[in-house]
Amino acid sequence: MADPHERNGENERKPSSADDADLSARLKSLDARISQASVQRAESEPRARPTSNSTALGQAFRLSAEFVAGVAAGGILGWIVDYLFGSSPWGLIVCLILGFCAGMLNLMRAAGVVKPARHDDKR
Repeated sequence: MADPHERNGENERKPSSADDADLSARLKSLDARISQASVQRAESEPRARPTSNSTALGQAFRLSAEFVAGVAAGGILGWIVDYLFGSSPWGLIVCLILGFCAGMLNLMRAAGVVKPARHDDKR
């Protein structure tokens, strides 16, 4: 049976304790340099935002629903006003404009641009 330390008939030297100590010292040095480089990389690179953020998508749907609901409510109210009073198309036009304004106000409130409506408690 062949000796595992022999290759192609050549004798390799067997590792000594000095070689083991040298190897472990080099491994410790390499480990320290790798950890130092990873810390420097983490500090220097800004954290990138993920390309797909489910909370941002949810907020976009909420904001669009706020605006569309205002315009749709104004349109429905305008159509009802026109139907009841026979003022076609002025009720629809006026209420659509008011619905657009209400939708924009709701949109800005939901986005935090404008303070939410307060109810003053008068005692």
